[in-house]
Amino acid sequence: MTASTIPNDVLCVADYQRLAKEVLPHSIYEYIYGGGGDELTLKQNHSALNAIQLWPRVLNDVTQGTTATTVLGELWRSPIMLAPVAFQTMVHQEGEIATARAASALDVGMMVSTLASHSIEGISECLSSPKWFQLYWQLDRGFNLELVRRAEQSGYTALVVTVDSAIHGIRNRAQRAHFTLPEGITAINLANRPPLPSNSFTPDQSIVFQGMMSEAPTWEDIAWLIKQTELPVVVKGILHPSDAIKAKSIGAKGVVVSNHGGRTLDCVPSAIEVLPDIRQAVGESFTLLMDGGIQRGTDVFKAVALGANAVLIGRPQIYALAVAGAAGVAHMLRILREELEVAMALAGAATIEDISPVSLYKRR
Repeated sequence: MTASTIPNDVLCVADYQRLAKEVLPHSIYEYIYGGGGDELTLKQNHSALNAIQLWPRVLNDVTQGTTATTVLGELWRSPIMLAPVAFQTMVHQEGEIATARAASALDVGMMVSTLASHSIEGISECLSSPKWFQLYWQLDRGFNLELVRRAEQSGYTALVVTVDSAIHGIRNRAQRAHFTLPEGITAINLANRPPLPSNSFTPDQSIVFQGMMSEAPTWEDIAWLIKQTELPVVVKGILHPSDAIKAKSIGAKGVVVSNHGGRTLDCVPSAIEVLPDIRQAVGESFTLLMDGGIQRGTDVFKAVALGANAVLIGRPQIYALAVAGAAGVAHMLRILREELEVAMALAGAATIEDISPVSLYKRR
């Protein structure tokens, strides 16, 4: 797919999802859209955000307003970053290269996935905005270090370790659609990964506990990794305040409050619901990002009000990429930023620092 023209009827982020369903093969769309289990968490990600109301203040002078903010010492044009999404050539021939160009054009940061379909180095060459590398933990510690060193040498400025998806969740929607990774699409950055040891199981052992989870990282692994790099390490996939405190205590510089877009464990709270508790637990100076259900600039506003330094955009970037390539991703990002600007202006918040819990209405 090499689409590059923005359809005239795309007016909001959700429009890209509607059109992506029309242009993508059914199995690929279902894989991208779907969540885990009964998709209760997937639905809750949206409904919890929609339940929050803004509480605007009027007659404030916002003529010097800006969405600029600082995250981990980097100046960002807005509190919006592209989440790490794997195998983007599934939906567009250029994949992550097109996404990187779009991010650069809009001066939006991008997290590059371990499972990207282009090399760490190649994506970096096309990315002039903030670039962070997302690491899926590999069983061989030495190979993890190889990936980290490649990211360091390619100019990435932060390392994000995903910890909430050591194994896939139960994704019935993708199973019903008979999804398989299309031929020729691979995790190119794992090409030289050492072979996994063969496991044999006794009748009383589990392929989950003694099998797949034997490859999962532990807090000890994350603490070790933090000591191996000068890049700030962010832990992605935190929902419990105690885990956020633990991440901070071992030297992580931030966490991403996330339930993996509702794609792993079903029946867990949305990130926006637990965000205030996690902010209270780690203090005001610790970096918190959030993802899950962001579709409007007002959603970004709500997340910032409840404690997020920035939000990550996952599925919408893929829908936009499928529909209109790099131009689509750039357009989607522009929509979000302009919606955020409108929300801030009409709510009386001239800067990101002006957005706080008192910007939201609390039902009595």
